[in-house]
Amino acid sequence: MKINLEDIKEKVRVVIEPVINSLGIDLDFIELNQMKGKALLRVFIDKANGINIDDCEKVSREVEAVLDVEDPIPYSYVLEVSSPGLDRPLHGVQDFKRFAGENIRVVIQEPIDEQTFFVGKIVEAGDDRVVLVLPTNKEVIIPYSNISRARLEVEV
Repeated sequence: MKINLEDIKEKVRVVIEPVINSLGIDLDFIELNQMKGKALLRVFIDKANGINIDDCEKVSREVEAVLDVEDPIPYSYVLEVSSPGLDRPLHGVQDFKRFAGENIRVVIQEPIDEQTFFVGKIVEAGDDRVVLVLPTNKEVIIPYSNISRARLEVEV
């Protein structure tokens, strides 16, 4: 029987999100990857004034305890708890809206103006598309359905 990683991720999310929220921290996203004989469960957390190592340790202890009891992962795994970082990936419409006004890096599936890669500032994040202003001041409209990957662009 093939195990669906997305189903397991959703079960994990349902179990751990209330625990993380009770600590005054937000669950940003979860990654679950199978490796040789084990899985790697990465839990990314965030809060308004940023995440520190104490937050990661506290969340790790609490999440580990609830996962031991609820046991939503049907095989052995390694747990990592981390902040998403400065160049955090954007997952879903809510992230694009949250980071409106910020610079992002986007890879798309179907080319727009013969390009599949853009770096620009989010000037509008609607329900079905994001509008970027590129460094050339040109606007590009990208439907969310066309986005392969997106992350914040670190400004130096």
